[in-house]
Amino acid sequence: MATSAAPSAVAASDGGRGAAASERRSSPATNLGSTIPATVDHRSCPVLVLVLGATGGTGRLLVDHLLADGHAVRALVRDPEKGAPLAEAGVEVVPGDLTDPDLTALTDATRGVDVVAFCAGSGSATGKDQTLVVDLHGAVRTIDAAVEAGVARYVMLSSMAADDPWSSSEAMAPYLAAKHAADRILRAAPISWSVVRPGRLTDEPGTGEIRIGQPRIPEADRGERTIPRADVAAVLAACLTEPAAVGATFEVLSGTDPLAVAVAALTPTAP
Repeated sequence: MATSAAPSAVAASDGGRGAAASERRSSPATNLGSTIPATVDHRSCPVLVLVLGATGGTGRLLVDHLLADGHAVRALVRDPEKGAPLAEAGVEVVPGDLTDPDLTALTDATRGVDVVAFCAGSGSATGKDQTLVVDLHGAVRTIDAAVEAGVARYVMLSSMAADDPWSSSEAMAPYLAAKHAADRILRAAPISWSVVRPGRLTDEPGTGEIRIGQPRIPEADRGERTIPRADVAAVLAACLTEPAAVGATFEVLSGTDPLAVAVAALTPTAP
């Protein structure tokens, strides 16, 4: 498994999580990979997170979750109008586009962050070309940028059935194939990673209770194959600093297991 060494635990020098996060938003950040605590509580040390896809449904929920936990958030945003509410919420917004041939904006956005969370997607209304450009090539560009910048951890929002793209409908196969390829490239990269594969996303309120399967949830236990976006966002946030999530690829659906307990029980999986 191609992962970097697990981050070491450090004692927090003070309780000023908000002040530390604010300082990193206003000045060039230092990579804090060595200060991500080896504990289940991902609130115990603030980190700077680059969220890609921060204006989307799940991405925005992740942003809100991170800010509530005292983390600093940076977002690469293509549309200034969509970026304005993020800036008002305290997010450092970097204008840029994953599909731009010029990598300057992506490089600037990645520099100094502790964690990259990839939640971007081409959307169901686009064609196969945008699926390739955003969901595969866009993801690979961010992986390369994270490795180059020395980022400590990368969390990928993938999809259930990404390991077997043709197990779904013909219409979904290109998307799942793109996710499959991006996941494999991430898992071979020299960075600590987690790959989260949820089922069909809903806009229902989160329950905080999930079911995780490694590498897959058995067919008989999949039920409606759904999970609220809010619970997926919470899983992504937990993966940012939970040591058990490093090197783990897993499917996740609504269930009965407490979210923090389920994430803490993850084990590394083969790339």
